[in-house]
Amino acid sequence: MSAGRWTARARGVRVAAAVVAALGLLATGCGGGSGSGDGKVTIRYSWWGAKDRAELIQKTVKLFEKEHPNIKVKTDFSEYTDFWSKFNTQAAGGNAPDVFQNSYAFLRKYGDKNLLLDLNGQADAGNLSLKGFRDGLEKAGDIDGKLLGVPVGANTFAFFYNPDAYRKAGVAVKDGWTWDDFFAAAKKVRKSDGTLYGASDNANVMYLYDLYLRQNGKAFFTKDNKLGFTKDDLTEWWGRWQSHAKADELVPGKKYEQAKPKASISADLSASEFTWDNFLVRFAAETKTTLDLGPIPTTDGKRTAQYLSSLMLSGSARTQHPKEVAQFIDFMTHDPEVGKIMGYNRGIPATTAQYDAYQPRGVDAKIAAYEKSVSAKLEPITPHPAGADVAEAAFLRIYTQVALGQTSMGKAVDQFFSEAESALGS
Repeated sequence: MSAGRWTARARGVRVAAAVVAALGLLATGCGGGSGSGDGKVTIRYSWWGAKDRAELIQKTVKLFEKEHPNIKVKTDFSEYTDFWSKFNTQAAGGNAPDVFQNSYAFLRKYGDKNLLLDLNGQADAGNLSLKGFRDGLEKAGDIDGKLLGVPVGANTFAFFYNPDAYRKAGVAVKDGWTWDDFFAAAKKVRKSDGTLYGASDNANVMYLYDLYLRQNGKAFFTKDNKLGFTKDDLTEWWGRWQSHAKADELVPGKKYEQAKPKASISADLSASEFTWDNFLVRFAAETKTTLDLGPIPTTDGKRTAQYLSSLMLSGSARTQHPKEVAQFIDFMTHDPEVGKIMGYNRGIPATTAQYDAYQPRGVDAKIAAYEKSVSAKLEPITPHPAGADVAEAAFLRIYTQVALGQTSMGKAVDQFFSEAESALGS
């Protein structure tokens, strides 16, 4: 119905829809997928990611449908930001997908809104196995005793770098190097290779700042749902990166934006970048430049403060088919053939069955070796309260405005704290 027509009726429809949606969240047996006249059940499965992930997932869906001929799976995928925009619209209308890709950062947010299916009941009923997970990952989706997600892959943060550029600059990447060492290396690489910046400007990456804070005895979020750092802390972090950016050692904000959807390193703008280790799969498809994984810089020469995070599958609290959703999640997390198909696209497989079934080669072998090298250093994950996703988005957006010269540091820090504290309710 177009704007300006049937206004009163439209307002009434919206109110009614909102009431229905709100009531629907209280029930787990309505909405979601559908049945058909031939006895088949249809469930909807959505995820975010690039085209290569979509092609792999479609293959796994066909395997599942072959093993479960009574279940049909309708699929849909989008880029990260588009996925969550669409999901929020669907959830508000009581029409969220039956099963969807999720991450730890969103579990409490959507769990508090009663949008996520508690999978404990399906595990108790034998439709979902919680055995055979690596490194205790079967508990990764547990929020206050509710199982709101099951991991399909695990990853950790890493330092990506161009080994040829670093070798040319005479810089060695080694365990125990410090942030001073990192910035000095970026300067040397820039001076030795006029075509590459020493590093991407990753000051806007919440997860990287979280590691830095953890190294200094703090964290991005606290257990009582607040920011775990001060305005002075953030000014120091953002200011340090800005000083090196202004010295022409880091990728400028405008070039960073122009490179999208590629990252600065896969667009061959920079010689180093920080992100999740499984992104090596994506970068390898975007550039012919050889990239290696190295250790996270430290404050004290010892502690990287890293932890495992994971991509998960969650079910909708409103699905009409919780049993079939659980069977689907079980298949996608345990079936060896699924592990062989997906490889490390979503991180290293979370279950032993899939981990053992896939023999990593090429970039996947690099990821496996990297995670093995840091396994003894891993610590518990930082709490992610409801509103963490809003804080992350604000952190990225507001620093990017600083990098583009659109706002001052002081205003940016104040704006971030205002938006983040509002989102966290603190």
